[in-house]
Amino acid sequence: ALFGTPLTATVFALEVISVGVLYYAGLVPCITSAMVGYLVSLAMGVPPTRFTVTAPALSAWTMVLVLALGIGCAVVSILFCRGLQKTGKLAARLLPNPYGRVLVGGALVIVLTLLVGNTNYNGAGMEMVEQAVSGDVEPWAWLWKLLFTAVTIGFGYKGGEVVPSFFVGACFGCVLGGAMGLPAGFGAAIGLVAVFCGAVNCPIASVFLSIELFSTGDVLYFAMACAI
Repeated sequence: ALFGTPLTATVFALEVISVGVLYYAGLVPCITSAMVGYLVSLAMGVPPTRFTVTAPALSAWTMVLVLALGIGCAVVSILFCRGLQKTGKLAARLLPNPYGRVLVGGALVIVLTLLVGNTNYNGAGMEMVEQAVSGDVEPWAWLWKLLFTAVTIGFGYKGGEVVPSFFVGACFGCVLGGAMGLPAGFGAAIGLVAVFCGAVNCPIASVFLSIELFSTGDVLYFAMACAI
């Protein structure tokens, strides 16, 4: 309902409940609930999230570059997951009082915001995802967002992890993909899907996500990155 991706939601629910096992009995209720949520959101005026990305022609060299980008995204997804886990454990050990923990966490976010000089990393960040897909982001934007997310969630604030993974992946893919010679917007699309895939460990849902968000004809590139 939030992103306008009912097929992704259906498969994600089937995959995430038990990693490595798909329960086909859940297909009908999952797709029913996903479609109902999607249609209600459309009726309430929430537009589906869609990006326009031009994929390069299928070639062996481009496949190699996408595989290399997939490896980089895998490392970033590990940093994303470990960062959230380690920060939460460290904060709980050093500051067992939850009120003190959120006070320090909030202060850290304020200091980080003043340090970077803007508020690009304080919200969900979909506008930064759009910038990445358009091929224009700062080189270390992905690392800043990872740090902001780890501090915010690790110190006790409640927030989603899906959109931050989109942000981190899109910005990282834009920077690394562009540096390797891929179109920066296409690299951002690969990065968004691959980092999300690594973070949630749901490759089939991630491939569906690439289809619904980017509508590109070359799904093979996204499938390879998710497999990596």
